[in-house]
Amino acid sequence: MDLTLVLVLVVVVVALGFDFTNGFHDAANAIATSVSTRALTPRTALVLAAVMNLVGALLGTGVAETIGSGIITPPVGASGLAVVLAGLLGAIAWNLVTWWLGLPSSSSHALIGGLTGAGLASATQVHWDVIGGSVVVPMVLSPLVGFALAYALMVAVLWVFRRRPFGRTMRRFRMAQTVSAAAMALGHGLQDAQKTMGVIALALVAGGLHEGTSIPLWVKLVAASAISLGTYAGGWRIMRTLGRRVIELDPARGFVAETVASGVLYATAFIFHAPISTTHTITSAIMGVGATRRLSAVRWGVAGNIAVAWVLTIPASALVAAGLYLGVHVLLP
Repeated sequence: MDLTLVLVLVVVVVALGFDFTNGFHDAANAIATSVSTRALTPRTALVLAAVMNLVGALLGTGVAETIGSGIITPPVGASGLAVVLAGLLGAIAWNLVTWWLGLPSSSSHALIGGLTGAGLASATQVHWDVIGGSVVVPMVLSPLVGFALAYALMVAVLWVFRRRPFGRTMRRFRMAQTVSAAAMALGHGLQDAQKTMGVIALALVAGGLHEGTSIPLWVKLVAASAISLGTYAGGWRIMRTLGRRVIELDPARGFVAETVASGVLYATAFIFHAPISTTHTITSAIMGVGATRRLSAVRWGVAGNIAVAWVLTIPASALVAAGLYLGVHVLLP
């Protein structure tokens, strides 16, 4: 079998592996708040998140096209496929490290960092303008927007329901969280599954098997299925961090955090085609609703550890991917 075709198959399999790890790594994004407030049982929440991830993954391709053509332009052939493969492996390695430590880092930024690092190591063209405008700017703005909107909406909710019976109001918000959790899972599929679609499309182009930026239907289906299965496998370590260690959530705050985060995900995917981090968005929204109680209610030490993981994600995955590329490149004929 031709070496290029073998490498295409390897990249596709590894990309789906990344998609699966993305699912179990980021399952907490969609379900942590609902489980921690007892709006949903863990198993029900996982099934809901898996189904909505599948649906969300099939709703658009804007983010996939940004990843597939906007981060790097690898050469056609085995060397280009080695770049994509090293980028994926660097992202997977960082995902596994942060999953083991229970830190909700960004799978999206790990993938972008991996592709960038492998691109730099191979002297492949790196599109810094796209990385700056579609990655770095949203990376900074999305947590700030998530925090501010969640804080403002929570203040409004507290004012509107200030005279309502507390117990009855919380029961209603607990029921409403089923909808907000589904919306969050849909946004996760819309954002994160598309990133894997983009990588597979990038590999197909590098292998000379596809042209342009369009995403084939079979790529959409396998990527959507992989992230859905990964989500169903669960991510309990990170779920505990988001759902309980950052702040103790009540159903109203859980509903507001999920609603704001999903809104930000939809806007960036449909309007800007920007691959933002679902992890950054929901975590900042949780902090925003928590700050309405009092600033000391947010466990800022835990938040600081999460922030460190955010800062390290792109350079760490880039370094791992660069090292892997140099190792793989030596083995190529």
